[in-house]
Amino acid sequence: MASFTKWLGAGLGFTLFGPIGAAIGFVVGNFVDGFSKEDLLKEFQENQKRTANRNSQSGDFEISLLILASVIIKADGKIDQRELNFVRTQFVGMYGKERANNAFKLFKGIIKKDISAYQVCAQIRQHMPHASRLQLMHFLFGIAKADTRVSEIEVNEIRKIAGYLNINSHDFESIKAMFFDSTDNAYKILEITKSASNDEVKKAYRKMAKKYHPDKIIGLGEEHLKGAKEKFQSIQNAYENIKAERGF
Repeated sequence: MASFTKWLGAGLGFTLFGPIGAAIGFVVGNFVDGFSKEDLLKEFQENQKRTANRNSQSGDFEISLLILASVIIKADGKIDQRELNFVRTQFVGMYGKERANNAFKLFKGIIKKDISAYQVCAQIRQHMPHASRLQLMHFLFGIAKADTRVSEIEVNEIRKIAGYLNINSHDFESIKAMFFDSTDNAYKILEITKSASNDEVKKAYRKMAKKYHPDKIIGLGEEHLKGAKEKFQSIQNAYENIKAERGF
């Protein structure tokens, strides 16, 4: 239990407060034995003394992922074990087994609670930079596709979340295209149409490579770079496919 308290209290910054903090408080009070929000606050205050920067850190991103993941997993009216396994696998890959186990201790309670995606996203939007919010979107599409297909209900739920996070339709469609097989996807990923000239293709690639460069989320820690590199690789692949198609 001490490791769980330390993980959660040390990881939280802005997510300790507001609607996200209320959800966490509900979960730890009802689903985690021998643990209270007072324990969490004490650990957080001690961590404050050790850490000066309490903006959008790795722990806040982690908690935001858990809460939004629960919204997407429940979007189609059922909880698919493959989607749960995807979340666990991703967390183990990013954070290691012990930290992932702590995260799932919280997640098992979060997924049982009805959470307002709008209120949660409003809090995230206020504290998290655009590049980190794009990374959240990429992860959510990964969850949706974990059962081999992304349903229209899941797409619509992620689209709503994108709107709440102030992610525009071009960015949404670009990330969405990374998870679908279509002849036009390379163009959608670069946020252009098939009628774009070769020069416009090159310009779009440079713009997107800059937007999705892994360095944009370096402040979240090394554990989140894998997902950022996957997004960046999708941009690279889209550009190479168009170059091969057009022969330039």
